[in-house]
Amino acid sequence: MENIAYIKLDEKGVSLIIAQTRNGRYRVLEEVKNSYNLTNDIVKDCLLSPKSKGDILKILNIYRYTIETFNVEKMIAVCSSIIVKARNYRGFLDEIYTNTGMNFLIMSDEDLVKDTYLSVMANIDASKGFIVDIESYATYILKFTRRNVTEYNVIPFGYSNLSNSGMTVLEMVSTVKKELKKCSLVKGFEEDNLIGCGQSFVDIARIAKKLGRYAIDIDNNYELTYDAVNKVAEFAKDIDAQKVKKIKGLSNDGAESLTGGLAIISAVFDAFKAASIIVSSANSFNGVVLSNLSGNANEKYSDLLQNSLDAYYEFKREGLAINNNVYEMALILFKQLKVVHKLPRAYVKPLKIAAYMFDCGKFINFDNYQKHSFYAILNSNIAGASQKEILIAAFACTCQNLDNFNLAEVMKYKDILSDEDIDAIRKLGVLVNLAVNLNASRKNIISDIVCDILGDSMIMKTVVSADPSFEIMQSMKISDDFKKVFKKSLQII
Repeated sequence: MENIAYIKLDEKGVSLIIAQTRNGRYRVLEEVKNSYNLTNDIVKDCLLSPKSKGDILKILNIYRYTIETFNVEKMIAVCSSIIVKARNYRGFLDEIYTNTGMNFLIMSDEDLVKDTYLSVMANIDASKGFIVDIESYATYILKFTRRNVTEYNVIPFGYSNLSNSGMTVLEMVSTVKKELKKCSLVKGFEEDNLIGCGQSFVDIARIAKKLGRYAIDIDNNYELTYDAVNKVAEFAKDIDAQKVKKIKGLSNDGAESLTGGLAIISAVFDAFKAASIIVSSANSFNGVVLSNLSGNANEKYSDLLQNSLDAYYEFKREGLAINNNVYEMALILFKQLKVVHKLPRAYVKPLKIAAYMFDCGKFINFDNYQKHSFYAILNSNIAGASQKEILIAAFACTCQNLDNFNLAEVMKYKDILSDEDIDAIRKLGVLVNLAVNLNASRKNIISDIVCDILGDSMIMKTVVSADPSFEIMQSMKISDDFKKVFKKSLQII
């Protein structure tokens, strides 16, 4: 295990991430971003001013103290390629190294594409498709297939330089459309996954969710539709920059991100003739973190959900962890009880999340930890599952204790959950609770279950490697819940 510091310098600010790494996974210990605007220096004057250089050096020296506090063993510093437009950038980077020991590497377009792709693949489960990444001064379009980027195009407009171009919104959209028509990837687009990342996609998706009263507050894997973008455009047309800053949840560049980003996204929808775009919370900086971790990326992406769950528990798992055993037992129960629960296979993924994370609420409070699991699951950055599947899993995990089931709370999500989903929540919760108790001794004594239905009774025959008395005793404690949900008396032998 080691702590690594990642520093990024670009035209919008200086960012610092301190991550603890282990077994090819990481968790963020500290994240800081200090914003400024080098637009005049870089774009207009092509020279970093003494004030800008002084401000940046001051920030980096403060970061240095933070890095030392966390006993960082490795430091990786990168800067965006737009910095090279300043004629004195090289001398300034040397000055930074002399004063802070930070050796900044300049990211090329190829580096940014690679890191963006890595970050997206760690957040969205897709084997092929297109990625549109809106940065502040350029937009990148990537085509990937079989876990590799095969081609990319760059258009010279990002949300910032487009917002400050002096053009009207219609002129912005028209200008971006013309650039997109030159892109080979747009011409070759078919009905593939279309994924959008970058601050503009996240900001506009957040506004779209507010306008549509979307109940799940998760950025990643949100489906941004063409109609939703039009509603955001209608909402934004009469709002000035000061009012934009007051919208909760938007980035520091909210005004630019909304104006220029909205124009780019509108043009992308038209150019690709897309009905929707999947929003990813990925960004190139997180890709830098991922690219410097050990481990085979293709292995991680082969089962993104499993990797995501393992990453969550990598720094929390206790010595007697049974998370995987609980999931395997829950899956056995799901298959054996199919005639009783009558749920389609689509609920296996929510079952996996709920079973694997059955104890996540304990990290908040042990008392009625099942109830606390709802918030924990929704905010665990789980990848490889849809937002609806994550929501079902969160409710199902709380229903390990059926007293936690609150129809009024569930109905807050009535536009997302169907009647079948609501019925499934309680059933999945009982299956997870039963799987937990069948692993009560934490010794994996019960390896299999065979179920027989005799009238109103469900008889479970255990396949064991030792005496299962404790497991059976604990499991029979939930027989009342089992009968309430499945309408069968439970017997375990």
